Amino acid sequence: MTTQTQGKAVITGASSGIGFTYADRLAQRGFDLMLVARDQARLEALATDLRAKHSINVEVAKADLTQPADVSVLEQRLRSDASITLLVNNAGVALSTPLAESDLGEVDRLIQLNIVALTHLSSAAAAGFAARGTGAIVNIASVVPLLPERFNAVYAASKAYVLSLTQSLAAEMSEKGVQVQAVLPGATRTEIWERAGMDINAFPPEMVMDVNEMVDAALAGFDQRELVTIPSLPDAADWKAFTQARFALGPNLSLQHAAQRYKTAGA
Repeated sequence: MTTQTQGKAVITGASSGIGFTYADRLAQRGFDLMLVARDQARLEALATDLRAKHSINVEVAKADLTQPADVSVLEQRLRSDASITLLVNNAGVALSTPLAESDLGEVDRLIQLNIVALTHLSSAAAAGFAARGTGAIVNIASVVPLLPERFNAVYAASKAYVLSLTQSLAAEMSEKGVQVQAVLPGATRTEIWERAGMDINAFPPEMVMDVNEMVDAALAGFDQRELVTIPSLPDAADWKAFTQARFALGPNLSLQHAAQRYKTAGA
């Protein structure tokens, strides 16, 4: 990506944190922007600032992506607007309580936002981009699927879904000119922690990344055309080895007979 006009980037959850920072960085790269979030006042303030700094077009779209009607409007835009060249699926929420103690209304809201809305928007963008032979989808996941035992069950599962969806979608789009990336941040200093009832300052400082550094690393991974970007991982060979170990299971995951250890005596 260069500083020339790049088309329009749609960023969900753009009013703060990771989405806010993506807006700033993509504006610097010459993208026009469509900023999506519930907080219109924040979006308008960000849009005004980015227009002044970068002389780009910025559209504000107030939307609650836990509401199917709002998701549907954005879906249609992604399918039909040929000026859109990039979707950053960033909107999401976290939970901190164990599943057995969780408010299931909050669980449903998380699933609607982290999974259902992201799936609908990814599908719409993939269809639009594939038809045009160009475009990119960035899905913000998390490192938590790699260590699910240490985190809230629903949040970890939702981000595992995002990772798996992105990997499968990349395979589906491989011959259609569409780039797909999953970003797996570790603990990042944003408002999501406070909203989930957690104190980010309780983490050891060496575990928490500044949001600017995280997004810059994610964009560097995008430029390198990584399918999966883990901003804090020092050696990319570790992820490659993890992936190779997973693929090594492949030949034995579906066979005619059960493994010997599952057969009872005399069977």
